[in-house]
Formats: sequence, C-alpha cells, structure tokens
Amino acid sequence: MTPHVQITAQDIHQIAWTMVDLHGAQAIGYADEAVTDLDGQGLPESADAWRALRSVMEDALAGRLNRDGAVTLH
Repeated sequence: MTPHVQITAQDIHQIAWTMVDLHGAQAIGYADEAVTDLDGQGLPESADAWRALRSVMEDALAGRLNRDGAVTLH
C-alpha cells in the first residue's frame, strides 16, 4: 500500500516553479506523461497530484502566477 503524504499548496507552487525553471514549457509534457503513466498503473490519486502540478505550471508559464506570491487554493 502506498503511504499518504501531505503535500501543501506551497509545496506544489515550489515544485511547479522548479520544473518550469529546469524544463521550461517542456515541463507540461513531463506532467502529461506522468499522468498517463500513473493512470495506467491504477494510481489515480498520484495522477491527480500531477494534474494539479500541471495546472500550476501552466499558470507560471502564462505569467498568471507570481513566483513569490502567497498561495491560495480554491
């Protein structure tokens, strides 16, 4: 059984910016691959985490997300 780890909104924000810094727009493709692989393995919660990360990376790349701003979940 996979242990449950609490990932905060701030964690996702930081990981998203790290991925964008390292890979630029290609980070979106990496997230898409992870989602496909994890869904294929029957791990929907892990796939959902990558979907959330992908969404934040999209906002970062589009300039809708401030690197140093407060993180709020809706």
